[in-house]
Amino acid sequence: MVVSKAAYEECRRKRLEENKKRMEELNLNKLAQALHTSPKPSPMKRVKPRTPRHPLDLSAVRRSSRVADKPPPNYKDVPIEPLGRPGRTYNYRRRDLSNRVYASDEDREYAHERAEEVQSGLEPDFPSFVKPMLQSHVTGGFWLGLPVQFCKTHLPNHDEMIILLDEDGNEFTTKYLVEKTGLSGGWRGFAIDHQLVDGDALVFQLIKPTKFKVYIIRVNQVEDSLEDPDVTPLDKESNEDADVTHLDISAKRVRAE
Repeated sequence: MVVSKAAYEECRRKRLEENKKRMEELNLNKLAQALHTSPKPSPMKRVKPRTPRHPLDLSAVRRSSRVADKPPPNYKDVPIEPLGRPGRTYNYRRRDLSNRVYASDEDREYAHERAEEVQSGLEPDFPSFVKPMLQSHVTGGFWLGLPVQFCKTHLPNHDEMIILLDEDGNEFTTKYLVEKTGLSGGWRGFAIDHQLVDGDALVFQLIKPTKFKVYIIRVNQVEDSLEDPDVTPLDKESNEDADVTHLDISAKRVRAE
C-alpha cells in the first residue's frame, strides 16, 4: 500500500509539471492575468442633436388638381343642434332636496279620489288616466313614468315630442321615450312652473295623438278644504259637482275645436 501510494504521488507530481510547462508555452498565465484586469471603457457614442420639428401645414398641400381650386378644409369640431322641435328654455334653480315635504297618506288618497272624480266627468272619447305625484316626479330627477298599457295602446311606438296643455291654455313640449314609457326632457319645466309637490294628482287626457290636456288637483287644496270649518259636506259636494261640470264643458269645447 505504501509503495502504490508513493507511486501515485510521483505520477501526480510529474503530471502537474508537464501541465505547467504547457501553460507557459501557450502563455496561458498571461492571458488569465489580462482577463482579470479591468477593461478599458468604450468611447461614448456621439448623439446628434435633435432638430425641432415644425408643424406641418396640411392645408397648403393640395396635390390633387381636382381640389386645388377649393379652399382648405376645416377639421374643427362643429356643434350639432339637438334633434326634435325647439321648445322652451328654463333657467330654474335646483331645489333644496333637504327640505322635502311628504304628503300624508290621507291627503294623498283624498287627492287621488278627487282626480278620479274629475276623470269621470271628462269626455269618454278621449282616453285619460290619473297620475299621483311622487318626490321623484317633482324634485331631483324629474322623471315621469306613464302607465305602460296606456302608452302601448294610445301613444306612438317611437320617441316623440309630446305637448302638455295646462288649464290656462299654456303649452309645454316634453320628450316621450318609448322604451322607458315616460316623459323626460321638458317635464321638469312643467313641474316647476306649476309648482307641483308630492301628493298632487294629475289627470292626463289625450286630446290629440301627441297632445295631453292636464288637470291638476292640489294636495294642499285638499288640506285647506278639510281644515276650513265654514265648509260643510254639502258645500264640498256642490263644489266638486261644479268642478266636474266645468271640466266636462271644457272637454267638449276641446273636442269641438
